Amino acid sequence: MGTIRRALVVLFAITAITQLASADEGMWPLYSVDQLPLDYLRTRGLNLQPRQIFNSSGSGIADAVVQVGGATGSFVSPEGLILTNHHVAYGAVQEQSTMEHNYLRDGFYASTREEEIPAIGYKAYVTLSVKDVTKEIQSGLTEDMPYLQRYQRIDKNIKKLVSETEKGNRIKARVASMFGGKQYMLYTTLELRDIRLVYVPPEAIGNYGGDIDNWMWPRHTGDFAFLRAYVAPDGRAADFSATNVPYKPKVYLPIETKGLREGDLTMTIGFPGGTSRHISSFELANEIDFYYPNSIASYEDQIAILNEAGKRDPATGLRLASDLQGLNNVLKNSYGTVDGFRKGHTLEHKREAEQQLTEFLAKDPVLSAKYGSVLPSFDSLYQAYEQTQEHDFVLGRLTRQCDYLSLASTIYRWACEREKPDLERDRGYQNRDTLAAKERLKNAQINLVPEVDKEILKYYLNKAAKLPPSQSIAPLTTLLSNKAESEAGIKELVESCYSSTKVGIAEERLAMFAMKRDQLEKLDDAFINLARDLKLETDAMRERDKTFSGAQTRLTPLLVQAIAEWKQGEMYPDANGTMRLSYGEVKSYSPRDAIDYFYLTSLQGVLEKETDKEPFTVPDSLRDAYISRDYGSWVDPVVNDIPVNFLTTNDITGGNSGSPVIDGDGKLVGVAFDGNWEGVASDYLFIPEVTRTIVVDIRYVMFIIDRVYHLESLVKELNLKPTGRAFHQR
Repeated sequence: MGTIRRALVVLFAITAITQLASADEGMWPLYSVDQLPLDYLRTRGLNLQPRQIFNSSGSGIADAVVQVGGATGSFVSPEGLILTNHHVAYGAVQEQSTMEHNYLRDGFYASTREEEIPAIGYKAYVTLSVKDVTKEIQSGLTEDMPYLQRYQRIDKNIKKLVSETEKGNRIKARVASMFGGKQYMLYTTLELRDIRLVYVPPEAIGNYGGDIDNWMWPRHTGDFAFLRAYVAPDGRAADFSATNVPYKPKVYLPIETKGLREGDLTMTIGFPGGTSRHISSFELANEIDFYYPNSIASYEDQIAILNEAGKRDPATGLRLASDLQGLNNVLKNSYGTVDGFRKGHTLEHKREAEQQLTEFLAKDPVLSAKYGSVLPSFDSLYQAYEQTQEHDFVLGRLTRQCDYLSLASTIYRWACEREKPDLERDRGYQNRDTLAAKERLKNAQINLVPEVDKEILKYYLNKAAKLPPSQSIAPLTTLLSNKAESEAGIKELVESCYSSTKVGIAEERLAMFAMKRDQLEKLDDAFINLARDLKLETDAMRERDKTFSGAQTRLTPLLVQAIAEWKQGEMYPDANGTMRLSYGEVKSYSPRDAIDYFYLTSLQGVLEKETDKEPFTVPDSLRDAYISRDYGSWVDPVVNDIPVNFLTTNDITGGNSGSPVIDGDGKLVGVAFDGNWEGVASDYLFIPEVTRTIVVDIRYVMFIIDRVYHLESLVKELNLKPTGRAFHQR
């Protein structure tokens, strides 16, 4: 990296760490859209008023955007048609695939509504309203309140408000914390429970390049899929039924097919899952020193177990495909984040910024008294946290990653929580959550592979056996005595557990779910017994988490306010799964000396990458279309070829997958699906020079469904029609 470039990176790093928006940085809540630099954006091509983007009446373009599959999608027709990513729909496709009908490999298309099949477990959430409820949630809090008590008060206020909001209404409510607890917003949503697969391209298009190309540029992936939302005939949300009808959204996004050029304005609207730009250096140091090294090692080892199982049996490999894709994705993201920490000197710059903040506060006695203790308090908080982090890491992974134990723990915890009044239960275990819990217990059967789960359990039991005495998991220490010294001993223990349980049978699980605690314990089921034996440990871990969360709701707002006093600029809250808007532009970038990346890739590049081996195989239909050059109007004049992917400076993260990329007129020009390697660490540090969003060009989507596979009913539904050789909007 040249001297000038290095200096720029350092400058951007320090700016980002002060948590103030700069350049195209920022995932802005939709309720604050009128606070955006609108005059500046109009000079860049914005032709919309704030209320045309988002308004309380539900008629802005944001109302076409839904949360689906843990990520994002957008309505693109008046008949509930949703456009999202191939990798967002991947789990639904995998669950419907068999060795005889491998929709992952071959793709899926329903030419009629009757042929559409359920996306099992998928739901779409339509945002109905957003309201500031900070006063209600902070009611009863005092500055000197113990951290656990603080958490409990906030938790009680949240559950009470959610219950009151949902009572008598067919909606879902959620309270989201902004700036770590400085502000609380109440979101209400319509939960659409009948989601179906309409079209998913073959994996050789939708996941072209696989994990090799994941997070990389140049990219040549058709990462898109179409789903459809259904409701009951009377318009109410309903579970899957043959009598259901397509949902009629208030707003759907029109498609713009003329394409973009470098410098054109782009906006994304979606549901980014989480960023950590407002954290202290103490949390960042813990992430670097403990979380990422341990997580990476676990991901690598679990991937090896799943890969080996898939090699032994292709049918098993198909069942594991979704889990494997998810693990590979998070592993490569972790590699990139660690690389970004190192190259960006992130921790050093964070500490430098905090030193400057400390010096600023020290100059003003009032500010010093109000904020001077916040960083030392974070230091103390993380010193205490580290005393149990090895224990909690292994226990958490053990009870989440081992399917049988996870299912048993869920069942047993529900039985314990039901002994309490509803508002005193932990969130996620209240009456409002019962149907969703039963659905998860039932659907878990689809990808349950006992032989693989045994290997995962053995892996984490070995980890538990190697914990230092001060962080050991007491019930497992007893269980593993005389067995942990040999692989054979742990294998014998594991085999005994799986031969003495009915947790792996869906009908038995659902019957267990209806039982009381004493009834479960009388079953003498090996995994229910293990969940029972671990309860004291898991309860203690959750109490530590609650105390920690209570501390953060006190300290993080103070840190954010101190930075605001220091820098006097606009701030945005970290991502937390709520709807956000980002703005940017189409833009190339230079990752390092003597390398310049163009903003657009083309179909020619797809063929140039072809090796006839996965993940670089090209379907015959796509190759034939390339050879014929029958491209219609989908050609981009800049490259004189079919555009595939393009780059923007939009600020996104996990959860934004499937977000519509929208031009200055509010029209859909692409679908966001990834970030670039140099920007992977942007969850912690946004560097405008090199952080990019990777987008599927809508013209590639149209080329695939029109010229490659001739999906006439889908093309027609998207409100496009041929005019000569070209397609234009009606």
